[in-house]
Amino acid sequence: MYGQMMRYPLTVPAILRRAARVFPDKEVVSRREDEGLARATYGEVYRRVLRLMHVLRELGVRPGDRVGTFAWNSQRHLELYFAIPSTGAVLHTLNVRLGRNELRYIVRHADDRLIFVDRCLVPLLAPLAAELARVRFVVLDDARRGAEQGLGGALDYETLLDGAREEERFPELDENQAAGLCYTSGTTGEPKGVLYSHRSTYLHAMGSGMVDSMAVSQRETVLPVVPMFHANAWGFPHAAVFTGAKLVLPGPHLAGEPLADLIERERVTLAAGVPTVWNLVLRSLQKKPRDVSSLQNMIVGGSAVPLALIRAWKERHGVTVTHAWGMTETSPVGCCSRLRTATLALPEQEQLAARAKQGIVVPGLEARLEDGQGQELAWDGKSLGELCVRGPWVAARYFGDEQPGEAFTPDGWFRTGDVATIDPQGYIEISDRKRDLIKSRGEWISSLAMEGAALGHAGVLEAAVTGRPDALRGEAPVLWIVPADGARPPAPAELVALLAQRFEKWQLPKLDDVRLVAEIPKTSVGKFDKKLLRKRLLQEQAAVSPRDGGST
Repeated sequence: MYGQMMRYPLTVPAILRRAARVFPDKEVVSRREDEGLARATYGEVYRRVLRLMHVLRELGVRPGDRVGTFAWNSQRHLELYFAIPSTGAVLHTLNVRLGRNELRYIVRHADDRLIFVDRCLVPLLAPLAAELARVRFVVLDDARRGAEQGLGGALDYETLLDGAREEERFPELDENQAAGLCYTSGTTGEPKGVLYSHRSTYLHAMGSGMVDSMAVSQRETVLPVVPMFHANAWGFPHAAVFTGAKLVLPGPHLAGEPLADLIERERVTLAAGVPTVWNLVLRSLQKKPRDVSSLQNMIVGGSAVPLALIRAWKERHGVTVTHAWGMTETSPVGCCSRLRTATLALPEQEQLAARAKQGIVVPGLEARLEDGQGQELAWDGKSLGELCVRGPWVAARYFGDEQPGEAFTPDGWFRTGDVATIDPQGYIEISDRKRDLIKSRGEWISSLAMEGAALGHAGVLEAAVTGRPDALRGEAPVLWIVPADGARPPAPAELVALLAQRFEKWQLPKLDDVRLVAEIPKTSVGKFDKKLLRKRLLQEQAAVSPRDGGST
């Protein structure tokens, strides 16, 4: 027997129509390249999306075609987020920080027919134009400047919209049709595409509004610092539009001072980004105080959030940091460190420790741990295994693959590659990526835990830990440190002594394995590029003295 409820398709246009009809006067604020602010309402954005849908059809875009965007967080990018899937085409957000070879591979693999690009980013794409003969380009800009040199007769976005019809012509879409395409960072091979459906996007937006998830609502003024080209800005554009939140988009201005200014000026209440960004904002506020009292909650993910950062935002500015975890394959939100009632009854220090964990799997998803033989492990807070997840916004296979492959279990769960524990209350704590764990004397050392401990030193801005081959220990940890601006650089002995408060003696790095560097290399999504750090260590090892088997 089946239920007798309406078969209402869960689609991206339904998200947009709700905002236009229920919250037509809510604002979308965008910071332009010249640092000025552009303002529009959801009602105005809706009407521009209708015209943009007409433009896409006139340019020959058909259902199923992939349409790329190469842009920062802005109103125009938001318009593309809704217009492209609303025609039945697929929104493909391209990472502006990728190298030429990766961009070429991804555009060709996705078979993009059209790419919309911010004018300030044209120089990054222009060298590739001749190699992407099938692609047409449209330049996003505040001025109607016509075609852009270097992009093969590129069209101008605003000029196209000027001549477009404004009509509510939404096709009938199956909720299981593709709506978006994002690629993984490719740190262990070629980037892989994750093809989101209308249904998964709609449900993820609903899930993001739940109080035990990211709690996006019409009461909030939301600042997603996480780029719209990275995992759909963690779903914030869809969630904000769906719930009617005021949306503040920072454009290319992602340094500490302009972000602090934007929080103060627009009275931001909810912000989201990676830990390094909020560390920069925090230090900017130390140098130049501003009124950021409107800011109540901060979603922080992308890498482990140091306890020191959580404590500093709470103590200095009254901001609650919610640690979140997810992946491109999970749309991306998987869990959030919203505290359970029992945890709120604990002393403040224990509450902070709980917030530093990745948190509880969000409603709608399921999680489990597996050992190396595929056996499920207990939620006891001690058993260490690979985190596996499943749910309506989790990928079932990669774009272009006929079969799920090794990243998926025989019964359909996604293997995340993260090694974690889950305690009896359901708090997930990720120890490391499988490839980043350090095995010393037969025991594991968590690089994430050591990085978090090192960031407890006031003189440390950034910390990364990698393993190096060691004849006695198997692997030994190497601690890479970027000193904080204006602070006394920490001495290696100080850092080792700080780590000794949390780690056993055999786990500690040697003094000459504490490296003070000007910067730590990062991937295109802002994570530490430990692959490059390990390569540097291997190159050093290859240059050792002849008696050690190397050459001078």
